[in-house]
Amino acid sequence: MSKDWDAHYLSQPSHSQPATVVAAYAHRLPAGPVLDLAGGMGRNAFFLARRGHPVILLEQSRVALEFVQSEAARQQLPVWAIEANLEAPSPSLPPGPLAGIVKSYFLHRPLLELFAPRLMPGGLVLLEGFTVVEAQRRGSQAAHYWQEGELLHPPQGLHLRAWAEGWMNGHHRTWAVWKRVG
Repeated sequence: MSKDWDAHYLSQPSHSQPATVVAAYAHRLPAGPVLDLAGGMGRNAFFLARRGHPVILLEQSRVALEFVQSEAARQQLPVWAIEANLEAPSPSLPPGPLAGIVKSYFLHRPLLELFAPRLMPGGLVLLEGFTVVEAQRRGSQAAHYWQEGELLHPPQGLHLRAWAEGWMNGHHRTWAVWKRVG
């Protein structure tokens, strides 16, 4: 059964800190637009927009989309929230060129192959999520979690720039920075 994301976001606080990898590597993004996949309530999008990046946030929850649209207008930030089913057989992503792509705590592996052609040279992919170790701890299905060491192997056209994996704030997590070279 699919998770009810509207109910999930209604029960969550509306503001939170950006993902660890976003906070640590946002300063390395080249100038330009950033794509935030399954961006939820906009924690990464607002952080990046405050640093001068126009952000396109794709999300399926209407609750999250309405919140992000309202907050972007209220704060006068360049964030556009668009409804998208990123697990569809052929998801529609903006063509680019993009300065960056953020994929935080959302895993749909077929999207990974779509990243390199959409990035400008020097563009970054910032990824973060839970691992299968965390899935075992939670009793969850491992299909929605990164395999140990999986982020060490970016798809064709991208190169690993930074990576970490292990226990962080009580959860087994992984993150990586991939860069388009040339």
